[in-house]
Order: sequence, then C-alpha cells, then structure tokens
Amino acid sequence: MEHRCGTVAVVGAPNVGKSTLLNALLGQKIAIVSPKPQTTRRNLLGVLTEPGYQIAFVDTPGVSHPKHLLGARMVQAAHQALLSADAVMFVTDVSRLPGEFDWRVAKMLERVDSAKLLVLNKMDRLPPQNVQSHYDAHCALAPGCPWMMVSARKRDNFDRLLALLVPLLPEGPPLYPEDQITDAPMRFLAAELVREQVLLRTRQEVPHSTAVLTERWEERPDGHVYIGATVYVDREAHKGIVVGKGGQMLKSIGASAREGIEEMLQQPVYLDLWVKVKQGWRERPGTLHELGLD
Repeated sequence: MEHRCGTVAVVGAPNVGKSTLLNALLGQKIAIVSPKPQTTRRNLLGVLTEPGYQIAFVDTPGVSHPKHLLGARMVQAAHQALLSADAVMFVTDVSRLPGEFDWRVAKMLERVDSAKLLVLNKMDRLPPQNVQSHYDAHCALAPGCPWMMVSARKRDNFDRLLALLVPLLPEGPPLYPEDQITDAPMRFLAAELVREQVLLRTRQEVPHSTAVLTERWEERPDGHVYIGATVYVDREAHKGIVVGKGGQMLKSIGASAREGIEEMLQQPVYLDLWVKVKQGWRERPGTLHELGLD
C-alpha cells in the first residue's frame, strides 16, 4: 500500500491561527496560543500519523518586520523551515482582507519550489456578505495555488484540507514513531505554558518582553514533578506587573500554568516561579541561545 511522508512548513503573518490550526490537526496541544501577535518564537514540530501517511508539521513564527535580534531570529526561523519543507501551508485570516505581512509571506514563497497549499483560516468569522471579496483577495496572494477554507477553532473542513495536502508529500516510510507528537523537550513545553499565561494576563509591551526558562525539573518520590522556572522581563516596571500586588498576578499565572502542565504530563506538579529582570535580553545572542531562541 502506498505510504506518504514529508515535512510541511506552516507559515503566515502573525495572528492568523497557525498554532491553533496545528493543535487542532494533531488533536493535542503542543503550541501555546494567545490573541497577542508573535506568540510563537521558534519552529515547533508536530507529527500527525495516520494509516497511509505521516505529516511532520513545522509551526513557524509569524512573519513581520523585526524590531530586535529576537525578531530577526524569528523571521530567520520561518525561512529555514521553508528551505527543508516538502510542502508549505500558507495560512491567512480570511475574516479580514490581506495585510502587509500576508503579502510579505507571499513574496517569500515566490522563491520556494516546494508544493504549496493556501489555507484560508477563520472562516467561522467571515461575514456572508464578504465571502466572495475576501476569497478573491486572499487567492491573489498565491495565484493558481490549491486552497481550502477552514476553521481551526471549529475544526471545519479538516478532512478536505488533508485530502489536498497528503498528495503533495513524497512517497516514503514514516520518519517518526507512530506515537510521537513532537520533538520539543518537556522542559521547553512547560516553560511555554507559563509564558502563555503571561501573554493572556498582561498587556502592552510586557508580554513581548517576557521569556521563561525551566531551571529545575525533579521527579519526586510522591509522584509529583517539581518544576522551577524563571520568568525574565526586560524592565523593573515589568517585573512589578508580572508579580502583581502582593504577588497575586504571579500566583494566578502559576496556578493556571500548573493546570496546563499537569494535563500535558498526566501527573501532579509542584510549580515554583521567580521573576528576574534581564535588560535588553532580546538583543543578547547568549541569552537567546540559553532560551533556545537561536
């Protein structure tokens, strides 16, 4: 029986729903999501294995204008994913007209030889009177490219999306064990779940100036996992916001993050959080390396 297997780069502008789409396709959360742009900071592998095919999705940071070294590394990560991909899913938000960054991604893809599929996400938010005009505008980003309109939030049209995507992959055996979902370390995923709560609970510049590093991970005899993580911020004022009055904000972040980590690990967790100021960390190559963002 024919078996197909390949790598699919998931690219697009910020906030078009790439990570939500990946989680929904896998049926399991591996990528954090938030309404904030630039939530995804590094490439993340998600493996979907079904009878007859295996797809290694690579979720990438949203393509925008970099404002610091971290931003430049994020755009570079998207470029790197495109270079090694067998196929590309170009994800857009069809509920609005294409913007500057959608067109920037379109220009990037003009130089890519891999097979491409245009995914028009957020169809559930598209008003009926705008369907034709928005469809025409988004298809103009990739003329002649096969397309599918989906809702990652409601999982609409996933069967039709995969029916278009799988034939774009080369024939070959699976690259990963059938029970593997990602290659990201649990320490990284735990840190991301903490950062997700910071993104959801803080405003303005604070979420973008925050990074989280898992410092300690211990399997305790009582069956708990002890995790110690540090939340790094760029300014002293941001530290006060993340900690909150009487430490309430940090407690709230920790409680919600712990629930997510316990769901991921399927075992109880002790989570300790600290907040430290590391000014200019987004411009420091050494710090970006330490955080796995290089």
